Amino acid sequence: RQLSIDEQTSKQLEDKLAHRPDKATLVERNILKDDKGLAPALVAAKEKLQRSQLEDQLANAMSKRPTREELEKNGILKGAC
Repeated sequence: RQLSIDEQTSKQLEDKLAHRPDKATLVERNILKDDKGLAPALVAAKEKLQRSQLEDQLANAMSKRPTREELEKNGILKGAC
């Protein structure tokens, strides 16, 4: 017996759902985030805040980075040829 397109699609979907990974596997593979009990709206805000803090830390570190001239003066870099 030949299945109709709808029956075939339904069967394929059932097969894929039966073999999909569980939540723990998806969290382990960094596909899902594990924010225990946090509302989705708060998860997005939390991630935005973390990214902003990281950007601030990087900008601060870059501002304290020695200049090329300072590195040359201290013998870390060689001067231009």
